Amino acid sequence: MHAPGRVNLVGEHTDYNGGFVLPMAIPQQTHVELRRRSDQRVRVFSANKSQASEVLEFELGQEATGRGWLDYVQGVTQVLRKEGHTLGGVELRISSEVPLGSGLSSSASLDVALLRAFRGAFALSLDDVKIALLGQRVETDFVGAPVGVMDPMATSIAGLNVALFLDTQSLRFERVPLPPGAEPVIINSGVAHNHSAGDYRVRRAECEKAAGLLGVSSLRELTEADLPRALALPEPLGRRVKHVVTENARVLATVEAMRAGD
Repeated sequence: MHAPGRVNLVGEHTDYNGGFVLPMAIPQQTHVELRRRSDQRVRVFSANKSQASEVLEFELGQEATGRGWLDYVQGVTQVLRKEGHTLGGVELRISSEVPLGSGLSSSASLDVALLRAFRGAFALSLDDVKIALLGQRVETDFVGAPVGVMDPMATSIAGLNVALFLDTQSLRFERVPLPPGAEPVIINSGVAHNHSAGDYRVRRAECEKAAGLLGVSSLRELTEADLPRALALPEPLGRRVKHVVTENARVLATVEAMRAGD
């Protein structure tokens, strides 16, 4: 099984605020090969790691954090079992063309590819949206990264040459074709990031604090008419609100332009 990475065209820091996003899939994929075992042991080999001969293992029901990239595999099995699905031991081989830590959703791509592999091997009743929601839980509940729903939704249901217009509050989505002649180019800045630490976590906490001070459950509920009182908040909270409100408007404007082939 496989799942793509993704790039976001517009709609930054809006998904965890219940807003609009416009990502699309990229050609690079994460690949997962799975073979069932007769016991409860999970053995995992990653072709992307420097110690290529190393096979990591854990027992189903004994998942524990702190094992680096293996936490994503453990998170998948734990989340599936908590959902009531019956699993058995497996042998896994993972390889990925998605650059790690480059803002192309390599972890969401891995989550979705793993969930698809388990779905196929154990005949699990999971549609693609449920796969995405479980992938988000792998990161928030097990790995400890407070990610929004955009990345797993994009890697699970987006496509090439179309943008995924997603309302992260309702999960309604539409695949919008790129304008004729448009060709996206992705440039690796060389700057790595980590959702479980650093500025991403800080930005999310600032948005949640601003929403609380403004008396709303999420910044999605605000409009440009609310910006004067938002900008009166202590810095940098007002700027966070302004970004989210105006970024949601930019996503909607971009979608209309794409629908018109502009």
